[in-house]
Amino acid sequence: MKQQIQGLVQDALEQLVAQGALTLEAFQGQLPTPQIERTRDETHGDFATNVAMVLAKRAGMRPRDLAERIAAALPSSRAVARIEIAGPGFINFHLAADAYHAQLAEISVQGPDYGRSRLGAGKRVQVEFVSANPTGPLHVGHGRGAAYGAVVADLLTAVGFDVHREYYVNDAGRQMDILCASVWLRYLELCGEDLAFPSNGYKGDYVWDIAASLHREHGDAYRAEAGQVFAGLPPDEIDGEPNGDKEAHIDGLIENAKRLLGDNRYRFVFELGLNTILDDIRQDLAEFGASYQEWYSERTLTESGAVNRAIERLREGGHVYEQAGALWFRSSAFGDEKDRVLVRDNGQTTYFASDIAYHMDKLERGFERVIDIWGADHHGYVPRVKAALKALGDEAERLDVLLVQFAVLYRGGEKVQMSTRSGEFVTLRQLRKEVGRDAARFFYVMRRCEQHMDFDLDLAKSQSADNPVYYCQYAHARIESVLRQAAERGIPVEPSSGTKHLERLETEHELALLKTLSRYPEVVEAAALSHEPHLLTHYLRELANELHTYYNAHQFLVDDGTLRDARIKLILGVRQVLRNGLGLIGVSAPAQM
Repeated sequence: MKQQIQGLVQDALEQLVAQGALTLEAFQGQLPTPQIERTRDETHGDFATNVAMVLAKRAGMRPRDLAERIAAALPSSRAVARIEIAGPGFINFHLAADAYHAQLAEISVQGPDYGRSRLGAGKRVQVEFVSANPTGPLHVGHGRGAAYGAVVADLLTAVGFDVHREYYVNDAGRQMDILCASVWLRYLELCGEDLAFPSNGYKGDYVWDIAASLHREHGDAYRAEAGQVFAGLPPDEIDGEPNGDKEAHIDGLIENAKRLLGDNRYRFVFELGLNTILDDIRQDLAEFGASYQEWYSERTLTESGAVNRAIERLREGGHVYEQAGALWFRSSAFGDEKDRVLVRDNGQTTYFASDIAYHMDKLERGFERVIDIWGADHHGYVPRVKAALKALGDEAERLDVLLVQFAVLYRGGEKVQMSTRSGEFVTLRQLRKEVGRDAARFFYVMRRCEQHMDFDLDLAKSQSADNPVYYCQYAHARIESVLRQAAERGIPVEPSSGTKHLERLETEHELALLKTLSRYPEVVEAAALSHEPHLLTHYLRELANELHTYYNAHQFLVDDGTLRDARIKLILGVRQVLRNGLGLIGVSAPAQM
């Protein structure tokens, strides 16, 4: 509907050019696209444009005079009841009932495709989301990033972008070595070794499970004496040890594990931990409705030479220097707060070096836009990654980084305490089992991603109007109930086609529903382009509220056949839009509740 009004205004401007009232020379040879907005005050009509005020100066006219010329040149349309000039030069459009009737008929014709568009014109966009280190199960914090990333990707797809969903697997580096050492130490305990588990190790039950599978299948084949394992290590920070150094302690354990196990056996334990957890993550995300076209391995960046190639490109550009045995990137010259290490004094490349290579690779793969969805604790990485892309000569503006704040769980009004390293956290799987996938997905995207989120477990499980996902699903179920009643009474549930009888939709509730249904494509477009799925959840709650109000105030299966036909058409339209909107969020539309 918005596009129709835009087309009418564009036609009027072109008519004025043809008449000589406007000259293209004043606009560098091309008229700007008129901006059309829905009015906030119904007394000002349904849509308004400020195009006369935007063009007046270059056209050499007063805004109101130009607005009157534009209004006079507008093509006639059954969709527009009347036009008025307001204020300094706004053109307000009051739509005819026929416009909303035609939109309702369009919903029936398009069905699941209603609200979708080709706005993106097939442009390639990569969306990378979750990308949690495979050092433990996904927890509720990862769940928010998973829901948000999945919905952003689906919204972009819905408006015509070619979206590539990607998970970056951090399968190299120190954290994975800490996981390997943690699994091996738990394995040694199962072998009967008495040892003090490091404060910086991974302590969750899942580590015991991996260690148990290693012991069950291989017995004592990977055993070493505890004295050898802890030989020559600095003390840990346990029980207030004054000289303890937990970082040096765990690093020493990793080195001893590599020496005692040898390359092959160490690699086996490493891969066992990685693959067990990664398989678990894949299953969790699939069951949560987050799908990916690619799981991109960090190790391939080193194996393919991409990391070295990125460093060499920076070196050739004169953007690196050596200091204290390490190789540094001069990122402060490109907007970062300080310079960053690329290669440590021990010759190992840093995580940041891999990040540079990964983003270099993303742009080389030809994506027109790259969207990274990170946890809010990674905000410091944004300027350094963009600095690296600038230094490489790439287009840093092609990269958008969206930061997702943590989700804090509440149960019975009390905050649920969590600690990832200690293993005391609520997993995404546990959340899904407790509140269900639908509630989890809906709740996670109800706010802007950068806003703090309190997740009320009790509310998510409640069957009340206060629970937003239940409220929206119940609206759909109510419509299904009406249609079942109609079928039981022999009333056709597939009413007459087109706009026939829709003039009978005259009540305040019916007109409100018609207007809200017409807004759905605009909401989808706005949510996709702004990466704000909460716009869609707010819309669905509004539509559900209007349906419930309508349901409580009117009978649908009335004796008057034409009125009944019109009302069934209306609730069928509401049902379709609820299905389409809930589907974009990854939420089901149940027939019964």
